[in-house]
Parts: sequence; C-alpha cells; structure tokens
Amino acid sequence: MRYMVVIEKGPSSYGAFVPDLPGCIAVGETEAEALSLIGEAIQFHLEDMRAGGLQIPPPASKSTYVEVAQAA
Repeated sequence: MRYMVVIEKGPSSYGAFVPDLPGCIAVGETEAEALSLIGEAIQFHLEDMRAGGLQIPPPASKSTYVEVAQAA
C-alpha cells in the first residue's frame, strides 16, 4: 500500500503525519529523517491495528498544488 504523507517544517525539526491513519506521526531533525521515521511508524501502526482486529483503511488521501497570484 502507498499512503500519502504530509511533511511540515517546524522551527527546529520536521513533522510527518498520515491523513489516512490518524495518530500515525513522526518527527525528525531533517526531512529525510522524518520520512524514514514515518515509514517505520506506518508499519508499526498497521501491525498494531491488525493485532487489535481493526480494519486497515485503504489509502484515500490525495495531494496537489494550487497556484495563486502573489499579493502586491
């Protein structure tokens, strides 16, 4: 499965979360570290859901960019 991950840059770190898996988050000092850690977090999250007998939600979120004019 392929889940969309959102990366946010904070003042001193990067955060990552998965909209389709509420509560699945990771934080790293770099964007690359946050991506690596969220990959592990997804695996653990799905394993925990399976162990709890929960249904695994299929990937559904999508992402795109919207161009807007710069304010003068």
